[in-house]
Amino acid sequence: MIIFIKLLLAHLIGDFVLQPQSWVTAKERKRLAAWQLYVHAIIHGVFSLILLWDIQYWSLALTVVIIHGLIDVLKLYAQRGRNKTLWFVGDQVLHLISLAAITYCWHGFDVEQLRLVFGPNIWVYLVAVFFLAGAMPIIMRVLLQKWSNNIGLHSDAALGNAGKYIGILERLLVFVFIIVGHWEAVGFLITAKSVFRFSDLKESKDRKLTEYILIGTLLSFGIAIVTALLTQFAMVLI
Repeated sequence: MIIFIKLLLAHLIGDFVLQPQSWVTAKERKRLAAWQLYVHAIIHGVFSLILLWDIQYWSLALTVVIIHGLIDVLKLYAQRGRNKTLWFVGDQVLHLISLAAITYCWHGFDVEQLRLVFGPNIWVYLVAVFFLAGAMPIIMRVLLQKWSNNIGLHSDAALGNAGKYIGILERLLVFVFIIVGHWEAVGFLITAKSVFRFSDLKESKDRKLTEYILIGTLLSFGIAIVTALLTQFAMVLI
């Protein structure tokens, strides 16, 4: 299982941290002709090999490159404007299934293997942190895109990327509070954000904006809570 955790971390780094939006746009426009498609897949293999730290896994890393590239090609040719969000989710599910299958083919799933690795807990925490801080901003943007397009937000109404970093911080805080067993702090954080948002929503008198913020806030906090609970469950397995 530790193999799967490391491969998952490599996936989060490659798909969300080291893939700029310009690469995504280039792949969607040029598809197989985009060099970004091949470099992106190679990055996944390289980071998988680095995190596994064993040259004997070169064939596993090569398999990650090939399968990741094939899944991305499938997404590029299958997605359309209306089903883009659906294919974004489906793409990630296929990547997770492929990583699980690769892990099983090379190593099987033996929970006892986790106890043989020094400090395996750190890998679980790293996956959770990279998911909340690296993947979640992109996931939130994609899931809320159809609503955000209908809201007339002025470009000078907020600092650049301020909302992104506020979301990252609040999710990490929720994660830490639950891990250390202070659920009351999560409630305090939700209350504090509601107080700050209340005046903005009251002045705007925009029902769409209010609903958009509520959906985004509940989705952000909800996924952070589920991630923390899954992390605690993974610790039990270890």
